[in-house]
Amino acid sequence: MPRPTAAQLAYGSATVVFSTVAMLLLSRTTTGLGVALIGVGALLLGLLVALTMPVPAKAKARAAAGDARVPRPRAEATAPHSVRR
Repeated sequence: MPRPTAAQLAYGSATVVFSTVAMLLLSRTTTGLGVALIGVGALLLGLLVALTMPVPAKAKARAAAGDARVPRPRAEATAPHSVRR
């Protein structure tokens, strides 16, 4: 499974924080069970947002080719390397 991008982590985290605050303010709950349910709901919503966010084409191609962490090798230069003395 490819690793999440920085944008996916940022949007998922922001969704969790803002949805938690909004649901707590709208529900006006004060019980521990209510706060826990809202927290779990916000985490699930953040996970849903992070997983459904579109992945860039480069990451898709790398994931299809193998490990996304291994960069592709660059083409060799045709000129010889200079010798340092």
